[in-house]
Amino acid sequence: MILAAGFGTRLFPLTIDRTKPAIPFLGKPLVGYVAEYVAKFGFKDIIVNLHHQPESVREVLGDGTNYGVKIHYTEEMPDILGTAGALDNARHLLEDDTFVIVNGKIITDIDISEAVETHKKSGAIATMVLKPNVKREKFTEVNATDGFLTGFGNFAHPFTAEEIKDTTGRLTAPLMFTGIHILEPKVFDYIPRNVYSDIVPTFYNPALKNGERIAVHITDANWFELSTIPRYLDISLAMMNGANVCAGENCVVSGRATVRDSIMWDNVSIGDDAHLYRTIIADDVIIEAGDHYENAAIVRADMVRNCEEIPEKALKGYIQGENYIVPLIEYI
Repeated sequence: MILAAGFGTRLFPLTIDRTKPAIPFLGKPLVGYVAEYVAKFGFKDIIVNLHHQPESVREVLGDGTNYGVKIHYTEEMPDILGTAGALDNARHLLEDDTFVIVNGKIITDIDISEAVETHKKSGAIATMVLKPNVKREKFTEVNATDGFLTGFGNFAHPFTAEEIKDTTGRLTAPLMFTGIHILEPKVFDYIPRNVYSDIVPTFYNPALKNGERIAVHITDANWFELSTIPRYLDISLAMMNGANVCAGENCVVSGRATVRDSIMWDNVSIGDDAHLYRTIIADDVIIEAGDHYENAAIVRADMVRNCEEIPEKALKGYIQGENYIVPLIEYI
């Protein structure tokens, strides 16, 4: 099951007309990468849950044929259901066998087959795939001992001077969850019917309290999570194999324009003497002659004018001419 129902508020305004997993990533919808990724490990029947802008996912995935899989959709209406609620909504498709859940906003080369093998050997009700949080980014710390989950901590934080001094150079990275887990149908004993519920308070914490065995599979494989616009840009540039620009379909760039380290979606037009550096230019945007932008995401202003509200978690932007400009300042 690929989770694709989220609102993508921190990716606004790139998610005005599509959900987060449907945004393009280096010429392919993000959720398409995830579908191809799981298909490599032999998963051919995939469930995709939908809520926000559901047609944007249906449009890019279709029935799954282009990605070598067969896709079954579940819709969460009128309200989003949370991760555990999403499983409940799909339990008629999941309750007969072991299943794998993958977050629809990640790019990774984690070997799911190895994780499944860990799960089978453990005899656990569930297995979480974890990764060392070497950069101590703001992800919840996951605690484990001898291959089994023991609990959850707070958000990771950068080392303080005192911690560095105390460890005398032996710095350790906390573990974080990758958004990939393997579950047995018995998890449905913990998941209520027809209500919003998240997976940690609904299943993992109660299961631990009840003495259930929950395994962990720890990996050092590549893993990227695209939940903010700065992350989206940085990870895109890192995976462009040295290329300066990634352009979608029907993009027109003046020979007198300068474009560096930038992502262009479809139908973008860049005028004479425009200068762009570290920018994301969304569909149908026109960059006028002489315009200069750097470290910004740009969408058509009319899209923002016509949306009901700007999400609280969105980076702040401003309207300039026919465009809406969002300076890329990372979240604290």
